[in-house]
Amino acid sequence: MKRKVMALVLAGAMTVLAACAGAPAATAPAPDAAPAETETTEAAETTEAAETTEAADSEAPADDLIAAAQADGALTVYGSCEEAYLSAACQKFEELYGIKVDYQRLSTGEVYTKIEEEAGNPSGDVWFGGTTDPYNEAVVAGLLEPYDAKNASHLISDTYKDADNNWFGIYKGILGFMVNKEELDRLGLEVPKDWDDLLDPSYEGLIGMSNPSTAGTAKLIINTMVQMKGHDEAMEYFKALDKNIYQYTKSGSGPSKMVGPGECVIGIGFLHDGITQILAGYDNIELIIPASGTSFEIGATAIFKGAKHPNAAKLWIEYALSPDCVNIAKENESYQFLVIDNATQPEEAAQFGLDPDNVIDYDFEDAKANTATYVEDFFAAVTNGSAEDADANRFKTE
Repeated sequence: MKRKVMALVLAGAMTVLAACAGAPAATAPAPDAAPAETETTEAAETTEAAETTEAADSEAPADDLIAAAQADGALTVYGSCEEAYLSAACQKFEELYGIKVDYQRLSTGEVYTKIEEEAGNPSGDVWFGGTTDPYNEAVVAGLLEPYDAKNASHLISDTYKDADNNWFGIYKGILGFMVNKEELDRLGLEVPKDWDDLLDPSYEGLIGMSNPSTAGTAKLIINTMVQMKGHDEAMEYFKALDKNIYQYTKSGSGPSKMVGPGECVIGIGFLHDGITQILAGYDNIELIIPASGTSFEIGATAIFKGAKHPNAAKLWIEYALSPDCVNIAKENESYQFLVIDNATQPEEAAQFGLDPDNVIDYDFEDAKANTATYVEDFFAAVTNGSAEDADANRFKTE
């Protein structure tokens, strides 16, 4: 397999539009008008200084919260983002606040199952990263603690938070396909351009997708097809797609890691995971945005109800909604679009042609109410039973 550094062929550009209004020339003011002009200038400067101070204050946690968090002495983070970003974010938090952080990387489905079993006595304090469909399941089950985060004022839209402050968005990822161009050429197969193309019998045994019993990515895929096709047609779709699936991976990013080496030829997942693999040297990967439309994840963070370090958990939320946390994602193999207004967007996402607005109007309320049912229906369609009846050789949980 050839490995070389890929030249970025899709260049993204950001255009700033500014409107300038002209005014007619004014006659010079009389000498006694000068003090009024000075007062106006001073007032403007005072207002600008106040706005700057207010903006700075909105980014920095309050001293009393920091002190209370430091009194907690520790924090345990369950992370469902990629390991490199999780580790870097936890290390940065320790450096900023001197609070010892223990963390564990778990898929969103694993986190949900763990805190559900712990029933209000969680072994972790906060959840960081991973798509919000499992977070919403946790909301319905009463497993998350609402918190009125100060830095939530920087979210670019209310779309990126739970209405009752149970979770807050930190990034946005676009769903699509990653394909191994060399293997498709070798097999004489066309690149799939849309969801229905994946049903082509010529792709039998070539497709990787994640396991909806462990991965929030797979739950999002299921919800997306239900919303785009309707429930019954979506289940028929998955029944047909299953014939072409080589493996359902434990993690949502699993398929992206299999495409470059050729373990599978087509991976369904988040395209930022494909960017990570391309920049790691797999220039044989091509990213595909489905032609009929696609959806998106909101990667989130939340506090577990009953957290043993509640103040440190609140401080984590403020930190997670700040540039201190989100701007280091792109330095640690994570190229998602960021959803706070004072963050610096990763150039790589736009350079590969991704557009955060080119997505369907995803129905989060339907997902919150019905994800668990849709997952059960998925397993009924593809295994004639439940997740427990799934073939362990294809449905990975380890």
